[in-house]
Order: sequence, then C-alpha cells, then structure tokens
Amino acid sequence: MTRLWNDPAAFADEMIDGFVAANGRYVRRVTGGVVRSTVSPAGQVAVVVGGGSGHYPAFGGLVGQGLAHGAAMGNLFASPSTQQVLAVAKAADNGGGVFFSYGNYAGDVLNFDAAQERLRADGIACETVAVTDDIFSAGRDEAHKRRGIAGDLTVFRIAAAAAEAGYDLGGVTRVARLANDRTRSFGVAFTGCTLPGADHALFSVPEGRMAIGLGIHGEPGIDETGIPTADELAELLVAKLLDERPAGADGRVVPILNGLGSLKYEEMFVVYRRIAQLLEEAGLDVVDPHVGEYCTSFDMAGTSLTLFWLDDELAGLWDTPVDTPAYRRGSVTRAERTDAGADAAAAEDAIPPADAASRAAAETVLAAVRTIADTVDTHVDELGRMDAIAGDGDHGIGMQRGSHAALAAATTAAEAGAGAGTVLARAADAWADRAGGTSGALWGVILHAVAAKLGDEGDPGAPAVAAGVAAGAQGVMAYGKAEVGDKTLVDALVPFSSTLAGAVDAGASLGDAWRTAADAATRAAAATADLLPRMGRARTHGQNSVGTPDPGAHSLALIVTAVGETLAARKEHAHG
Repeated sequence: MTRLWNDPAAFADEMIDGFVAANGRYVRRVTGGVVRSTVSPAGQVAVVVGGGSGHYPAFGGLVGQGLAHGAAMGNLFASPSTQQVLAVAKAADNGGGVFFSYGNYAGDVLNFDAAQERLRADGIACETVAVTDDIFSAGRDEAHKRRGIAGDLTVFRIAAAAAEAGYDLGGVTRVARLANDRTRSFGVAFTGCTLPGADHALFSVPEGRMAIGLGIHGEPGIDETGIPTADELAELLVAKLLDERPAGADGRVVPILNGLGSLKYEEMFVVYRRIAQLLEEAGLDVVDPHVGEYCTSFDMAGTSLTLFWLDDELAGLWDTPVDTPAYRRGSVTRAERTDAGADAAAAEDAIPPADAASRAAAETVLAAVRTIADTVDTHVDELGRMDAIAGDGDHGIGMQRGSHAALAAATTAAEAGAGAGTVLARAADAWADRAGGTSGALWGVILHAVAAKLGDEGDPGAPAVAAGVAAGAQGVMAYGKAEVGDKTLVDALVPFSSTLAGAVDAGASLGDAWRTAADAATRAAAATADLLPRMGRARTHGQNSVGTPDPGAHSLALIVTAVGETLAARKEHAHG
C-alpha cells in the first residue's frame, strides 16, 4: 500500500517537483513534464516519451544523454494531456523533428496524436511508434492492439540511440518500429497496487494465486493460476515468449526481467537464474541481461519478462552509452548544462469581447459546469469501482480532477466578463489538461464543440446547443475511433445527441428536449452492461466487464441528467 502523501490529487505534481529537485544534473522542469537539462546538438531528432505517472523509472527517469530528450508525465495511471505533450515536445525540439513513443493505450494515443497534429500544423515534423510488446493483451493477428509494458525501454533506447548517431526523423522511426517488432513481454502479479489516498487495491488476487497477463495501470490479469515456484515461473515466462519469437530473428537476445514495484530484487535474481539456464538451453546468445525495475506499476507485487531480439544494426545501437537519473549504461561524456530556466505557463489569452446576452448565457454555462463537478463528486467512488472491474479504476478520480479544473477555469472566465462560448472553451481546455487520459481528451472535445456553437454574441438558442452536442459526438467518434456498440462513452452520447436534435427540431424547449435526451442516454448507458468491449483498456478483459455498464457512458448519463435539472431550475427562476 501507499503510505506517504499530502493531498492525493497533488501527488503527481509534487512527485515530479521532488524528482527534478533530486536530479537537476539530468532534467529540468517544464510545463507537462521534464526535458534534458543538458545541451543537445542542433538538428538532432528529439525523442519524447511519456505516459501516466506511477511507473518510475518510466518515464521521467529515462530522460538524459543517450536516451529520451523529454518526458510528458500525466497524473497517476492517466495519460498526459495534449497540452502537456505539446509543451514538452516544444521544449525538447532541437530543430530535427520530434519522435514520440509511448505504450499503446487509448488515452496516450489520443493525446499524443492530437499533439502531433498541432506540431505538424506549426511546421514541426513529427513521427510516432506506439509500443506493443505485451503478448497477452491481443493475439498475433491483432498485434497492433497490444499494450506497451516493459518493452518501452527497448524501443525508447533504440530510437534515442539512433538520434544520438545522427539518424534523421525517418531513420529514427524505422529502427524504433523494428525494435518494437522484435520486442515481446509477458507479466504476472501476486497483488494489485494501491493509489495514494485509496483504501483498497485496484484489483486483488486471491491468496495463493497469481494473475497472468496483467496491465501496468492496475488492470487485473487476463488469467489466473496457483503461485508457482521461482523455477516454474521462469519456465512459464520463457516458454510463452519463445513461442512468440519474431520471424527472421537470429539467436541474439536481450532479456529484461522487470519488477513491477514491490517484488524484491533478490526474488527476481532467483527467477533470472533459471531464465538464464533456459535461454542457454534454447541455444540463444544472451546479450546485456537486465534485472531490476524499468517500468513499474506503483506498489504492485509482480514481474514481467521482456525478450528483445537483436540484429546487427540494433546491436550496434544498443551499445550507445546512456546516462539518466534511473538508467545508466557505458561511459557518457557530459554535455554542458543548458542555460534555459524552467519554462513558465503561457499567459492566458485576452478574454474576447462578448455582448450582454452572451454574458448572461455564460452564467447558465457556469451553473452547468458547477453541476457537473458536483455530480462527479457525488458518484466518484461508484465510477472508480465500475472502472476497476475491467479497467484501471481511475475513471472517477480523473473525472473529478477534470471537472473541478473546468469549474475553476469557467469561474475565472465568467468573472472576467467572458461570453458563453469562451467560458465553456476555457472549461474544456482545463478539463482536458488536468484530467488527462481518454476521458479528459474526449470531454475536452465535447465541450469545445458545444462552445464553438454557443459563441460570444447573442443568446444561443436550443438549435445551437443541439448542433454543438452533435458536433461533439462526431468529434469523439472521429478522435477516439469508437462507434455505437463498442461499449464506450459513445453508446450514451450518440442517443443523447440524436434525441436532443430530434426534440429541438420538433419545437421543444431546450429544457424539455434536454430531459428527454438525458432519459435516452440513461437507458443507453444501462444497456452497455450487456456488451463486450471492443475499444479501450476494458477490451483485453472481455467477459469480465459483461454485467457492468461502461463507466464513461454511465458518467455521461449521470451528468446530462443533472445538467437537465439545472437548466429547468434556471428557467423557472428566470420566469419567476
């Protein structure tokens, strides 16, 4: 369990501040994470990695000479927001383009891809390779859907070595993709992990049992078995990975036995003793074996084995010296410290002008955002429990962070005289930035789409609101690639949008149309209990989630229902 914290909501930020204070020779703090504190050659490709906090030494601990140039660091087990990724990438850019790499999780994909699009629009070349090494998370025929776990290290290291060697962006991307194709991992756990402030683990393993194929965000294992001996575990890990030997791989392999947080090094050495024997018996040439912690899951008791299959080019790049806070190989000639200080957050844009009607409408927007935050507070534990059944259990916490950040930003904008569109747009940006993860990104899309239709002039009527919700639904489906039936937020959002539009077109008032649409969303969210997930983290746990509604759909239904009551109350107040 986690024992030391101040405010659990501030844990990630305070952890990063302390990490930087302890490692100033390697890293400096920037908005969204950290970058190297040493000078990189002009024109060198910048390798930017990232993901949620709670996986140290991934991701900030791998920033330094010979490895990453920067790391975007989200909240615990939540992907960094688009704004965080963008800020780190701009701080790390050396003029040679930016290469992104991260574990293949929905929230990371959404936010890194969005940042990549914005960088390209600004004229900065970008490429991405998402790590897909976890063999238990999808079959060979769907390897592109696999999660990234401790294999992050091999892909990050090869990409960074190529950048150090002077490869251009295309070359860095090519060898990183090759490294990913030649990396396979498989993990087990004996206990789940407990986040700061939580009174129970994200998942539990029965006494005397071992979870197989777990995720690094507290997702439960895909299978379960009795706890083996150390030798039996080694045999299980090696057998599964050798069965997945990449086509064309020769006999050179780097083994990485990774501790997930609270397994003792001594225990791992006992396991590795047998792993080494088995690899030798298989006729393999073991190169540079690693035993330690490289990608953890907070305080989870467990381990994973990664096999990285070398060829001549990869072997040469693997020998590149590395010097970072948590990972060192070979001898690095120290580069000069950069004279850049910690960057400051960009000043808020000036509030656009708004007329009196829009400023009045902004008060309704602010009341709606306050209702959202209150609703999430009421249901935060329920949402976390639902998410823990087939996910990582952080949906409630993430929604709480996002909605409260949105409320603070909306309040500030309204007090400054902003119109309805600007108030909601500022709330959208703050939600996406503070919540991170998939839900943060998607709620940012929804609120931004509605804000664009509200504008800052006049009193937006029901048709504008309905059009904004429809644009938000389309944006979520385009952005997240989910459709109705995939067991996601989309299953509630689409019925809400279509019902709202139909009622408005039929002449209903906004309050009446909204309540009718909220009822449709509530029924649709409940119906997701019968679905098998086809998208997101719950996809890997399939049958486990049947019988439980999708947390994202359920939270949306709760929110639109509560907002409907707020709209009705404000209408009655206005008439009074």
